[in-house]
Amino acid sequence: MSEVWFIRHGESISNANLVTSHPALSPLTPKGEQQALLIPGAFNGRKPDLIVTSSYLRAEQTAVPTLAQFDPIPYETWPVHEFTYLSPKRYDGTTGDQRAPFAQSYWQRANPNEQEGGDGESFRDCLARIHDTLARLRQHEAKFIAIFTHGIFARLLLWAALTNTTSATSTSQQHAHQFIRAVRMPNAAICVVHLTVDSLLFSNIQTKHLNARDGS
Repeated sequence: MSEVWFIRHGESISNANLVTSHPALSPLTPKGEQQALLIPGAFNGRKPDLIVTSSYLRAEQTAVPTLAQFDPIPYETWPVHEFTYLSPKRYDGTTGDQRAPFAQSYWQRANPNEQEGGDGESFRDCLARIHDTLARLRQHEAKFIAIFTHGIFARLLLWAALTNTTSATSTSQQHAHQFIRAVRMPNAAICVVHLTVDSLLFSNIQTKHLNARDGS
């Protein structure tokens, strides 16, 4: 059995409803940088066997203090980036509030094959990426892995594993959306799971390392 921590990045400019340029390039805000500094304390000196980050800037920035804390440590970049279901073009010069109507319409359509705007990621492709990640984790020799990732991706992975959902349908997409809306995972929170060959055991979502203000 392996232990995996899915760590959501700190607050980004997109989370703060500031103008963005691209979903992969949103940096941390000063608050997000402070949240990132609090994450190493959650380990209580226990060193992971491997640290993984997504390729998105905000996840990479969030990992920096933890990488420094445990240097030297194996470090890899995996495709655990956010489920970017809206076209990247939607992000250029817009705020989250301005993108919200497009996001709401996307989930209402519940078309698992849709690539919004022609280049958004489909729900089907994201679900396949989630199961690829789970398979990679189960095959990995490391017993304690910390993954710096994103809120929607982490919750979708948790939903897919707990419900054993492998098929991307309109109904499963609707259920996935209900799950991510119901499960709270603040910026810099840690979702702790234990993986066996054929199951995922959900432990908790940790926020104790964050103070009340940064964990809100």
